[in-house]
Amino acid sequence: MNMSEQGETGDAITILLVEDDAPTCWRLQDALVKAGYKVRSAGTLGEARSALGEAAPRVLLTDLRLPDGHGVELIREVRQRFPDTEIMVISALGDEESVISAITVGATGYLLKDAFPTDIATTVRDLVAGHSPISASIARFIVRRTQNSAEPPPGPALNTARLTPREIDILWGIAKGFSYAEIASHLGLSRQTVPGHIKNIYRKLEVHTRSEAVFEAVQQGLIKL
Repeated sequence: MNMSEQGETGDAITILLVEDDAPTCWRLQDALVKAGYKVRSAGTLGEARSALGEAAPRVLLTDLRLPDGHGVELIREVRQRFPDTEIMVISALGDEESVISAITVGATGYLLKDAFPTDIATTVRDLVAGHSPISASIARFIVRRTQNSAEPPPGPALNTARLTPREIDILWGIAKGFSYAEIASHLGLSRQTVPGHIKNIYRKLEVHTRSEAVFEAVQQGLIKL
């Protein structure tokens, strides 16, 4: 692990990466270090707070679900203590409460874990340049929430994507973490037909990953977790 000091050196951008899943942490840190960033990693809120006690990072990349608490706590603390630090969430959590909480307390970017950009280093550079990297489904949710904020409470959610009952059943299986084989067995389908159904679901919902599909389906009221 690169344990470089967090103070700015020349044009180097210092990053505090908070991620408790070791393989994910190593992958991200390796990509960032190779791109010339100075990176310190932490696996818990406690470790992150210790790192912040040494120096303020230019960028905070944090998961939300941590062993000793929620990343929103860390985002709030960093935003209050270090207003110039850019903050981006990298998490598997794409539910309404997590998204709104993180953005409300100070996150300016929000990426779902299975929708990582191919070049995380460029994404961080965009963040520092003033952009807000956000996964497509999160961005759509924010737009819809903003549009609806001045309107009366909406009625029952509509199946705007026009998914078939079978596709909704498959989405429920995806949301519960079932494998393609398990979904096929449960619904009495051929294992080979499930990927085709999922491709249609992605197309109709305008998403590219399982978590984005589930997020969209929940927002439209098609499934309940």
